[in-house]
Amino acid sequence: MRILQVCSARTIGGGERHVAALANSLTQRGHQVYVVVAPGSPITALLSEVPAENIVTLRMRNAFDVPSALRLARVIREKKIEVVHAHLARDYPIASLAVRRYAQLVVTRHVLFPLNRLHRLTLKRVARVIAVSNAVARRLQARRICDNRKLQVIPNGIELEKFDEPLSDPARASVREKLGVRRSLMVGDVGSLLPIKGHEDFVRAAAIIARRRNDVDFVIVGDNEPRNRNHRKFLERLITGLDLKDSVLIVDWSGDFSRFYCALDVYVSPSHSEAFGLSIVEAMACGRSVVATATEGAKEIIEDKQTGVLVPNGDAQRMAETILALLDSADERARLGANAREDVHRRFGLERMVEAIEQVYRDALVSG
Repeated sequence: MRILQVCSARTIGGGERHVAALANSLTQRGHQVYVVVAPGSPITALLSEVPAENIVTLRMRNAFDVPSALRLARVIREKKIEVVHAHLARDYPIASLAVRRYAQLVVTRHVLFPLNRLHRLTLKRVARVIAVSNAVARRLQARRICDNRKLQVIPNGIELEKFDEPLSDPARASVREKLGVRRSLMVGDVGSLLPIKGHEDFVRAAAIIARRRNDVDFVIVGDNEPRNRNHRKFLERLITGLDLKDSVLIVDWSGDFSRFYCALDVYVSPSHSEAFGLSIVEAMACGRSVVATATEGAKEIIEDKQTGVLVPNGDAQRMAETILALLDSADERARLGANAREDVHRRFGLERMVEAIEQVYRDALVSG
């Protein structure tokens, strides 16, 4: 198939890593894959299998960017694209206008935020809608965004082999040294530095833990995006105010995430809202014990007290108590980690996801 992925993201998160992994895997499976990205997009660096000449840059500033839609239509015609797959809400109208009669439009909804009337109108041309979780599918159904017969749930998948290699003790020590970790235990959290990601609760939980034991460092892997700098400054002030400057670190991580997860003793997802939770799956794949707030996405991934532990959303006290219990028991961390790794291998492999998406493309081409 001749497939065009469209993603105008200017930053890297779980959804963007999903797009890159999908494009790379489809290319490896013999499809002719093209990717349209925004100028300077960090996604480009992740497209290791996609030929450079197949990566197209469009500004795609917003949903009303008609010039970008017209140029996208030209790319679709010239490359004889059969399926256009869009991943961000602001790209849906552009892609819908561009496909016209030339290709079939597939969209993936990665988040729980509601779509508006414009999307309901533009998605009339959609052939298929993929939801990354049942929670996302329920939101789409409730707002009648598309014909339910066109909607399919396909959870995100990961490249399991990337997370299968345990770190040696020297390698683990090296990662911790790079992060600035000095204490014997390490608890970590990954997510954009936005209030919805719950980092404030994580810091407050760290303060509770630090009052009971002095052998734990806490690491937040965030970002340096301009839009997030105010919240980063807020978190830094909070850390200082709680006297945690020596034990809570906010870092940018540009390396292999599997190395970060494998260096942890406990992974925490404190988010207030998750449609899926790719970082949760990745940490589980590394055999880490996971503590996550009971968001809709996390509840679809974690079986409570079997493959991880769920805590109430926004409850720093319960989060702290749960983390403390795991830090007190290496055996319980090992049990949860082993169960988590096994479950992820069974449910969230990249190959399974790509095969399901390929079938969506085939169905779209047959029935429109």
